[in-house]
Amino acid sequence: MSRIKNAFKNGKAFISFVTGGDPDLNTTKELILAMEEAGADLIEIGIPFSDPIAEGAVIQEANERALTAGCTTDKLFDSIKEVREKVTVPLVFLTYINPIYTYGKARFFKRCVECGIDGIIVPDLPFEEKEELEEECKEYQVDLISLIAPTSKERVRMIARQAEGFIYCVSSLGVTGVRTEIKTDIAAMISMVREVTDTPCAIGFGISTPEQAKEFAGAADGAIVGSAIVKLVTQYGKESIRPVAEYVKEMKAAVREA
Repeated sequence: MSRIKNAFKNGKAFISFVTGGDPDLNTTKELILAMEEAGADLIEIGIPFSDPIAEGAVIQEANERALTAGCTTDKLFDSIKEVREKVTVPLVFLTYINPIYTYGKARFFKRCVECGIDGIIVPDLPFEEKEELEEECKEYQVDLISLIAPTSKERVRMIARQAEGFIYCVSSLGVTGVRTEIKTDIAAMISMVREVTDTPCAIGFGISTPEQAKEFAGAADGAIVGSAIVKLVTQYGKESIRPVAEYVKEMKAAVREA
C-alpha cells in the first residue's frame, strides 16, 4: 500500500494545503509540522508559480508573496527535505507543468524522491496528456494524482479507472477559493468513481467550514482544504502557526464525525 492510500486506512482523511514559502520557508516548515500534529492525514504543498491558473485570488497572492520573498523550487525542495525527517504523513506537491519542464523532468522527480514526496497534483495537465509525466512518475514511484471535475459520466469513469494514490474530486467548476455554498451532486460523482475503482476519493475546492468538511467527507473518503488555510497565513503571517493548527484540529474533528 502506498503511503498516500495508507492515509485513508483509519477512516476519513483530512487533507490540508499550504503554499510553499509563504510568508517564508521557515514558516512553511513550521506549518507542516503543526498541521500534522493537529491531525492532518496528508499535506499538499504548493510550489510557487507566477501563473497558477487553477487558483483563486487567495492562493494567487500567496504565490506572489512566496516568489517575492525569494522562494525558488530548489529552496523549497531543500526545506521539504529537512521537514520530512520529522513528518510521517504523506506529502504531495501541487504544481504546474511549466515549472516541471523548466526544472527538468528527471531532475524534478529525482529531487521529489530525495525529499520524500509521495505524489504530485498538476492541474493544467489534462488526463489525455498524462503520459507527459507518467514514465517519470512510475520510474521514481511518485503518484500522479488525478483530478475529477463534475463533467461527463464517461470521463469521470475513464479517469478513475487509472487513478493512483487518491482521487481529487473537484467540488465546483472554476478556480480554488472559499465558497459559501456548493451545489454539485458529489454523491453522484463518487458513485460513478466507485463503479470502477476502490482508490480513495477526497473532495476539494471551496470547503472552509467544519459543516462543509463533515458533509463532503461523509460522501467521500476525505476533505481537502486550501484557501481557508492560506487566508489564515495571509492574516497572521509568521504568527500563523497556532491559528492554522487550531483550525486544522477543528476540521479534522468534523471529518472524523462524517
